[in-house]
Amino acid sequence: MISGRRRSVIFFTVLGICLVALAVTLNVSWVVLNWRRGVLAVLGVIFFLLLIAGMVLNTIFLVREIRRNEQHDSFINAVTHELKTPVASIRLYLQTLQTRDLDEGKRREFYRIMLEDSDRLLQTIEQVLRAGSTGSRLRRIARARVDLGEIARECVELARTRFHLDPSALAYEERVGGPAREVLGDPEELKAAVWNLLDNAVKYSAGDVRIQVSLEDVDGRLAVRVRDRGVGISPPELKRIFRRFYRIPASVAMRTKGSGLGLFIVRSVARKHGGRAFAESEGAGRGSTFTLLLPRAPLSAEA
Repeated sequence: MISGRRRSVIFFTVLGICLVALAVTLNVSWVVLNWRRGVLAVLGVIFFLLLIAGMVLNTIFLVREIRRNEQHDSFINAVTHELKTPVASIRLYLQTLQTRDLDEGKRREFYRIMLEDSDRLLQTIEQVLRAGSTGSRLRRIARARVDLGEIARECVELARTRFHLDPSALAYEERVGGPAREVLGDPEELKAAVWNLLDNAVKYSAGDVRIQVSLEDVDGRLAVRVRDRGVGISPPELKRIFRRFYRIPASVAMRTKGSGLGLFIVRSVARKHGGRAFAESEGAGRGSTFTLLLPRAPLSAEA
């Protein structure tokens, strides 16, 4: 069933096309009938072009606003679910602990689950807050010398622990050593960027997690590459996935939990640090590679 916003997109698109076609027909007819009046014909063409440009811009604006509102609503629904689910789970286990006499082993299991739900809740809140701070162009970052290799190793170990992965499922390789691994930037923001790449790779691996993380030298810059064998990305989606609230409209992707802010945070952090973030994929079902590319800190520079 077509949603209301999608019907609105179709309506405004068809309306714009019809108006443009009508304007073209009327203008061409007017010029043909009044071709001897050269000055009026020229003015008519100019006003005609302005009219067409206005209608096209108006249609584009309306369609973009409708899609933006639709993405915003999807984000609200996703975040609401991400907040409500762990809270409901914690409440249920607390009620069980309050009303039933459980053995020590069961209590410890309940405590572990509640802590995991608390971490999930905290992570969602941090994602929303960080998306607002990193997306602000007015906010300046604190620049210090940061070992990007150390941050990548720390995030890999955290991902192995949080997602219960073994080294074969999440491997890390360092191809740069010593001071050459350092960049200038905010360690917390850089850690958030690398973590979001790993979190995204695990979520979209469709159960079979096989991820390779590497720190490489790319034309004098440092690159953190995260390769997975997950659902992959179609060519039209490669640039869209870094937009705020955007999520891939695929069946596996729609079943994956998330707020649509992770890759937006990665791109925002990369830009603020003078670098860039991009994705590569051979298509749906063929895995993908995400790269965080940052300028290396000068060896003689001081923090």
